[in-house]
Amino acid sequence: MGVSRKTRSGILQNDLDSSPGNSLSGSFRKSSSVMSAQSLSGISTSSKPVPASRREFKALKDYARKLVNLELFTQGLEDWVLENSEGDLSDKGQFFRSPFSIDELCKLDLALEGVLFQQLYRMPCSPYASDDSKEDRYFAIEDFLHAVVNGLWRTFWHRSGPLPFFLSCPRHPGSKFYTVEKAVSRGRLEDLCGLALVQRTGSDMQVRWDHVMEFALFRPDILSENELRLSPGSICEALFYGVHILITQSLSKFSTVGNNSVFILVFDSKFAGVVKLGGDIRKLEVKSADPYQSVTEWIKCHAEIAVSPVDQVWNKLGNANWGDVGTLQVLLATFHSIVQWLGSPRKSISSLASDHGLRLQKRRMECRLIENENALVYSQQMVHQGEIEELEQSDNPSLKKTASNLKLREGDVLMLDDQQQGHKSFKIQDSFVGGNYFMYSAVSLDFPAEFLTLYVGAHPSRLEPSWEDMSLWYQVQRQTKVLNIFKQQGISCKYLPGIVASGRILHPGPCKKQSPGGRCDHLWCGTPILVTSPVGEPLSFTVARDGPFSSEEALRCCRDCLAALRSASTANVQHGDLCPENIIRVIHPKGSGKMFLHVPISWGHAVLEDRDSPAINLQFSSSHALQHGKLCPSSDAESLIYLIFFVCGGGLYSNRIPSSLPCNGGKEAGQIV
Repeated sequence: MGVSRKTRSGILQNDLDSSPGNSLSGSFRKSSSVMSAQSLSGISTSSKPVPASRREFKALKDYARKLVNLELFTQGLEDWVLENSEGDLSDKGQFFRSPFSIDELCKLDLALEGVLFQQLYRMPCSPYASDDSKEDRYFAIEDFLHAVVNGLWRTFWHRSGPLPFFLSCPRHPGSKFYTVEKAVSRGRLEDLCGLALVQRTGSDMQVRWDHVMEFALFRPDILSENELRLSPGSICEALFYGVHILITQSLSKFSTVGNNSVFILVFDSKFAGVVKLGGDIRKLEVKSADPYQSVTEWIKCHAEIAVSPVDQVWNKLGNANWGDVGTLQVLLATFHSIVQWLGSPRKSISSLASDHGLRLQKRRMECRLIENENALVYSQQMVHQGEIEELEQSDNPSLKKTASNLKLREGDVLMLDDQQQGHKSFKIQDSFVGGNYFMYSAVSLDFPAEFLTLYVGAHPSRLEPSWEDMSLWYQVQRQTKVLNIFKQQGISCKYLPGIVASGRILHPGPCKKQSPGGRCDHLWCGTPILVTSPVGEPLSFTVARDGPFSSEEALRCCRDCLAALRSASTANVQHGDLCPENIIRVIHPKGSGKMFLHVPISWGHAVLEDRDSPAINLQFSSSHALQHGKLCPSSDAESLIYLIFFVCGGGLYSNRIPSSLPCNGGKEAGQIV
């Protein structure tokens, strides 16, 4: 059994030999079938073409053993390929089209915006390079392909964990596989024809041809008479390996992937192109006396072929042009190959590309190109000390009259100054105005896929301690303090909200504040903001819309809330304001869309020490809180009982309020519990 080790590119490979096992311009297309752009670049859903009988299976296997001479294969096909390569796209003649439209490449370019693809081993591309540099070229192409598959997998499928594939090098169809280093040590580097992307199957490191997901040819020159298109010889060699891969996959008893197409990447030390070959291998005449004649007929009559134009991949320094057409074609072909073998990605190209608008808007804000009320742009750096500051009071009467709570609309972009994280930008998605505070659903422009809860506090110029302003103070400033306590003590629980950012809003235009803790006469200057995660709908809204909870859902709600209270108690924190408005129902991140988590929010009234007073809710506060204005150890649990009773359809007791007040001695308080 082979010993595994990492090559210079960091890919795990087998050290021992293993057993055989709108279109872009300048492209062309095969003659006998009309292929849509969707069918060319999409994923085949046809079943695996398994031979119908043992006799046919043996005949196809014998046929594959005979089809090993590239020169004979090319002789029978090169004239036809050349004829189609020079076809006029305006005619209805025979030609191959590109496997990708320019729109698909543009969308992939936007989706990969900000993704780091790093080729560490430079491609030797000097015209004066000696033949001795072939070794370096192979190391460079290996490192390039590793960067491609690693970047795609980490971006669209999984950010962590081992890669489910690796790279290995054959000498010819049906041959054993080598690492580049192994081929160099054995003096077989000249025999290598390219690199295969091979699916990893458990702990078995044996490389099999029927597990080849994609193949990359590496030739000295792939251009056709210095034109930016693949030479007929390059196309024929790509088809040669493509046919072999399709045959071995149809013969495989190990592969369960129903593919009838394969992508072949064609490289030299500067350029690259893509060939896609597909078709029903069962229509191949395997009993012919001349296997090369029969495969030529199959390609001409039954195969679906797509050939991309050639474009530059490596610049004069040997670095890959990751955002250019040549590299994007390689990336998109590899993306489709991974999808064919390993299934749909967690994140689609379209979803990631749609985030481009948010990133563009953030960049425009950073460049100070937006100066209106809907884009709150900062004008200078603001430095604050401490978590919650006392702001300088303003004696400007006009400011007191005109200041009002900031109200945001869907699509507004808000920037705040977080004391620990710097400037953070958020886009408003929806508003939830409830009670005396303002809550919004928002997304961060840095991570637009995750929805967040954004609280807007009271403007600091509103000096009068009105009920509305005090409620906002509890929701923003004090809740920030409580959530920071959880964070600082390392309390992490999926049933507790987490703080994402907090700070003061950065308003458009110049800020004329006199000190770091002060404010200017702008209506929004100094307004506090709190951003938390996750987002959900209050239980009061859920019950009003959908009716009472089932017993199973109520039990789950009770269990989730108790888990949150238990986690908070490790920091000696009691919620103090449990009610249907302060419990949100969140879609379970690992569920099917019908599973929910229940998260207590609004921790601004939490009791941290004896002198703190909880919120008083005549329907849901505990009897001890109503009588004494303080919490006892079981107060949150008692409030949770009232809450569960409510979500199950129970009415609110009319006799509870007077019975719990001090004037009645609390004689009937125990009746409810």
